Amino acid sequence: MNLTLHVWRQSGPKARGRFETYEAKEISEHASFLEMLDVVNERLIEAGKDPIAFEHDCREGICGSCGLVINGRPHGPDGGVATCQLHMRRFRDGDAIRIEPWRAAAFPVRKDLVVDRSALDRIVQAGGFVSVATGGAPEANALLVPKADAEKAMSAAECIGCGACVAACPNASASLFTAAKIAHLALLPQGQPERDRRVLRMVEQMDEEGFGSCTNHGACQIACPKRISVDYIALMNGDLRRAMTR
Repeated sequence: MNLTLHVWRQSGPKARGRFETYEAKEISEHASFLEMLDVVNERLIEAGKDPIAFEHDCREGICGSCGLVINGRPHGPDGGVATCQLHMRRFRDGDAIRIEPWRAAAFPVRKDLVVDRSALDRIVQAGGFVSVATGGAPEANALLVPKADAEKAMSAAECIGCGACVAACPNASASLFTAAKIAHLALLPQGQPERDRRVLRMVEQMDEEGFGSCTNHGACQIACPKRISVDYIALMNGDLRRAMTR
């Protein structure tokens, strides 16, 4: 496959960014999108040019490190997958592909396609944990959890913190991420003692980081590689209302 790439280049956080055009020639349709970028970077390095900076780690859709806006869509045209799981067979020979970083005030660009997503870490640090002293590890079946609650908690816990929900939202809201991190504990017995404090602290931190408000646009759940539902945002808002009145 021969492709034309329009890639966002930005040398640093305060530098002025711009799109640059590259030719990606003889790319295998079986290659992943990140492997295609690897090939382009190898050729740039051979030519003595600065390679394109982008994030990656596991390349298995688990770690949440990768994240690109591809032709206007976070993680690209396929739903339910991260950028690293997108393959070049999804495109056609001769296609032009526009590649950008996540766009959000809370995600400042560090270089090229790399953004600082530490704001999400700070939201979790504000309360996304259980600090109750439990002693040694309890027996797995000591606390009975209804199957429906366990399944909902596990679905919320699938969030990999990639930030696609923020990039897709017209308000750059982190509500889906925050709600998922709140819900997977709020639905389990271990999360009950700190439930009110957790939602208050995490929502407050989300607001302090400069993320926008949720207006039920729904783009977040479409972009999410783990298909996390906006129903968790409703659960978060319900918990928040209760916590504020107690």
